[in-house]
Amino acid sequence: MNGRTVLEARIVTGEGGGPDKTILNTPRFMSPRGYPSICLYLRPPGDPGFHAIEEKAAHWDAPLEPLDDSGPLDFGVLRRAREVCDRHCPAIWHGHDYKTNFLGLLLARKRPMALVTTLHGWVKHTWKTPFYYALDRRCIRRYAAVIAVSDDLLQSARECGVPPDRCFLVPNAIDCDEFRRTLTINEAKARRGFRPEGFLIGAAGRLSPEKGFDLLIDAVAGLNAEGLAVHLQIAGEGDDRASLERLIRERHLNDRVTLLGFQSDLSLFYQSLDGFVLSSIREGLPNVVLEAMAFEVPILATRVAGAPSVIHDDETGLLVEPGSSASLDGGLRRLLQDGALRARLATTARGLVASKFGFAQRMDRMKEIYDLTLAREGRS
Repeated sequence: MNGRTVLEARIVTGEGGGPDKTILNTPRFMSPRGYPSICLYLRPPGDPGFHAIEEKAAHWDAPLEPLDDSGPLDFGVLRRAREVCDRHCPAIWHGHDYKTNFLGLLLARKRPMALVTTLHGWVKHTWKTPFYYALDRRCIRRYAAVIAVSDDLLQSARECGVPPDRCFLVPNAIDCDEFRRTLTINEAKARRGFRPEGFLIGAAGRLSPEKGFDLLIDAVAGLNAEGLAVHLQIAGEGDDRASLERLIRERHLNDRVTLLGFQSDLSLFYQSLDGFVLSSIREGLPNVVLEAMAFEVPILATRVAGAPSVIHDDETGLLVEPGSSASLDGGLRRLLQDGALRARLATTARGLVASKFGFAQRMDRMKEIYDLTLAREGRS
């Protein structure tokens, strides 16, 4: 195995989320840059949702190492992870969450390898979250390189004690050759069985409270109550599905709001939209926003964390304050009523993503960080 092998490690349940698009897309870009990468995924044994991860790995030709993980009391995870390390002899352990960051520290005690982590952002809050936060803060202080996908996460890393020279800002990115419009909006609507004259907005992400989908549904309800025919489709799955379905029924929106469930390929979905909405209350820099921009879809986003770094208000999208259905309502009205605005936002958004958020550019930056990290540790 190459002396610069990287293990990209992540814990996942079900179909995964935005970080997986980055992780699984990494090997095909990093191998030509001298860092062959293997994707190590901790997953519940027999989890049927993991098939979606396997499909993405096959699509992007990413070497995949599944690792059974039955939960916090499964102490065999360390042994199984050590066996993976014995097979691949990684020079770099790249963790992507609290558990793989902790696991990397344990493994590095007996196997010398540089420790790198990417902070994607804590968004799903549960009763366990404060413990996980505390654990992660203690872990990343001992990492050789801490990569943040947004400015607020970079600041958080510094505040918890990571030296500034070990902190790096590397925003999320996408492959603009793969995410490119090939159909007009009406052609895409027709393929999805949607009438051309209907105003269709979309959203995508895990169905959980921090995504603010309930606020978005309320905003759509208000618009429809005034006779404005607005349709909303949300792609994604999660624990909040039942409550969102109940809200849709209560607002009498069964024919206007659709929960699409998990979608393995969103390209046709994006191309059929008149607008894409990020309604999150907490967020890093979500890949779905970059993808929609690359497909030339006008964006309405809440002003959270990494969003303003890519959504420049009234230039590459519209920004509104988070936590308010009224602010979403106002933004949707602007998109609905101004076709010239939608066209302008769509064009400038694509240009920004192509020039500053391309995946190849991100991988060039990752190579620089890996080179620097190995040199600092005397392993160049």
